Amino acid sequence: MSIVYCRKCVMPNTRPGITFNSDGVCSACQAYENRKSINWEERWKELEAICDKYRGMNGNDPDCAIAVSGGKDSHFQVHLMKNVMHMNPVLFSVEDNFPMTKAGMHNIQNISEEFGCSIVSLKPNIRAQKKLMRYMFETAGKPNWYIDRLIYTYPLIMAEKFHTPLLVYGENVSYEYGGNGDKETYSARDQINNGVASGVDEDDILANAGVTEQDLFLTHAPDQKVLDWLDPMYVSYFVPWNSFKNYEFARKHGFHDLTHEWIRTEEVQNFDQIDTRGYIIHPWLKYPKFGHAAATDYCARMIRYGLITREEGIRLVKEHDHAIDPKCVQDFCEFLGYSETEFWNIVDGLYNRDLFEQDFLGRWVLKHPIWEENAD
Repeated sequence: MSIVYCRKCVMPNTRPGITFNSDGVCSACQAYENRKSINWEERWKELEAICDKYRGMNGNDPDCAIAVSGGKDSHFQVHLMKNVMHMNPVLFSVEDNFPMTKAGMHNIQNISEEFGCSIVSLKPNIRAQKKLMRYMFETAGKPNWYIDRLIYTYPLIMAEKFHTPLLVYGENVSYEYGGNGDKETYSARDQINNGVASGVDEDDILANAGVTEQDLFLTHAPDQKVLDWLDPMYVSYFVPWNSFKNYEFARKHGFHDLTHEWIRTEEVQNFDQIDTRGYIIHPWLKYPKFGHAAATDYCARMIRYGLITREEGIRLVKEHDHAIDPKCVQDFCEFLGYSETEFWNIVDGLYNRDLFEQDFLGRWVLKHPIWEENAD
């Protein structure tokens, strides 16, 4: 199996759900190029109309909800809705139960203090989380399924309880970066089916993971009547979404990155997904399964934003994509009770043999890496 790489960025065709046009350009780069034809003033008027519809609907109680992690994008979203659109938001977050970084602890507090918003946070069932993480790691290489599923369902559940149909999310991941359901729309109603935390056989989990239906109750989205009542939206539909611009904004409003705390070996930036270390194992497992991970994701964005060249991106991918940070492995193993030998034995079994082979040192290497794409 030969990997095909986008001719503009560094994204491979092995990313689930991504598509390429006849010129070899990925759907994410096409979406970014399409921004040039968007009337952003009209989009902004649409956002104002939506906010006008809901503003003050509950008197002094919240009139909208925002799904937050405390990260750079969360800071921007809360500022936009609270300070610019003059809404009264309540914030919903989900903890992953791993030990937090100093930056992570600071940022979730900062977003509340800086913008004057209440955060309603879910700390999931730790016993169920550990059982589900172990099962999903060992069988599917998706250890964070439970947490990711809650990140999708919990805000929906709580928005109903707070009577805040307007539920605000950041970017449409599928459209901005390529994936299942990459339709340009303001509505985030279908987000729960975008593949990140869907497509799992619950009957299989109940039969084999050691959990009960009661353990999974928060992983179920509200019924269709509630989903139809809710009006979840993507901010990225209304403003030109840029991860680095959001970071620069957030940093000036008290957001902390990982400077002086931790240099991650697998990353090319120090400000995204920085709340906990153990969580990072899940997104990195894209590498053995699909041949790309965080360095590819962020280099692709940086190339689209004009921050680096494609050649620079290829070099960074080669240096970082494969190299999961040892601190992530340590926190993950300590939380779930694995020895590191057990961890790596499981990871070895996840490597896609169509994409990888082992070299003379026993390391898994891509058969067709991007830095050899023009080699004959």
